[in-house]
Amino acid sequence: MHRDYWPTAKWEAADPASLGMDAERLAGIDPLIKADYSNINGIVVARHGYIAYESYYNGRSPEEPQHAASVTKSILSALIGIAIDAGHIESIDQKVLDFFPEYVPGAADRQKQDITIRHLLTMTVPYPFDDWKEPLDKMCMQTDWVKYVLDLLGRGGTIGAFKYATAGAHLLSAILTRSTGLSAREIANEHLFKPIGMKEVPDYGMEAFGFDDLFGHKVRGWVEDPSGISTGGWGLTLTARDMARLGLLYLSRGKWDNKQVISETWIDESTAMNPFNYGYLWWLREEDGIYTYSALGDGGNVLCCVPGHDMVIAITSDFIANSRDRWPLIKEHIFEAVMD
Repeated sequence: MHRDYWPTAKWEAADPASLGMDAERLAGIDPLIKADYSNINGIVVARHGYIAYESYYNGRSPEEPQHAASVTKSILSALIGIAIDAGHIESIDQKVLDFFPEYVPGAADRQKQDITIRHLLTMTVPYPFDDWKEPLDKMCMQTDWVKYVLDLLGRGGTIGAFKYATAGAHLLSAILTRSTGLSAREIANEHLFKPIGMKEVPDYGMEAFGFDDLFGHKVRGWVEDPSGISTGGWGLTLTARDMARLGLLYLSRGKWDNKQVISETWIDESTAMNPFNYGYLWWLREEDGIYTYSALGDGGNVLCCVPGHDMVIAITSDFIANSRDRWPLIKEHIFEAVMD
């Protein structure tokens, strides 16, 4: 896809009409967010590489990173692709236990030995908990999160059935560290964030491992576990503009200003539609002829990529329980503003 500029140094805004969008409809987003989506802190709508609409709420600014919750998972997916491109990981069909030779599974743990990186990326790993009932707090109380997750792997079901689990994403972060010697944060800063102009994420270290340090108002930079492994399933702070940069990189099939940051093949595989509507840690959706892939985080953090419209929507939000679904806002107010 040809672009006449790249927002590496800064995003340029353009008149919505010049981007084929209805300015009046976009202006209607502001009162709607204030009335119905009070925990949204920032929103960026970019089309053809330019910002068509941007607004901030609750005293937040464009430069202030927010905890993006499970949007972190889609960043992890990108990093696995980058590590494969660089030869640190052979392929996604490598067995997970290959990276943890010190871990000895029990004789009955046959299934555990067959689990691959692909299964972690596609959330098709069995765990001994019901779908959407993962006891994440238990993992966070351990001194060794990775061993805890390895113990859970392969129990309570069969490989190949979809079960959403944050623990598996953390294992992917540990695999990155085992295969490169660097944390996910360090790899991301050097090989993903820097090339596309995203802010460097500092290492703040962890003062404690309470709820606020891991999930709440004390989250800074990128949360890490007691062993120093960047959390794979949440814990990364990003600005709405930087989330939009990542979306633009994906829409451009991994290419940024003539540099291939992530291979085209990886982007295509990660976002290819399938019966689970879930790619490599990306949510897939096709509705009314519009196909999207999204990074979704608790509280209503969203990075939605719309290839057919060459459009990215990034929303940062405060975590609140039962936050309002962002899809009606995106579908009825942003998609409807597209005029061509």
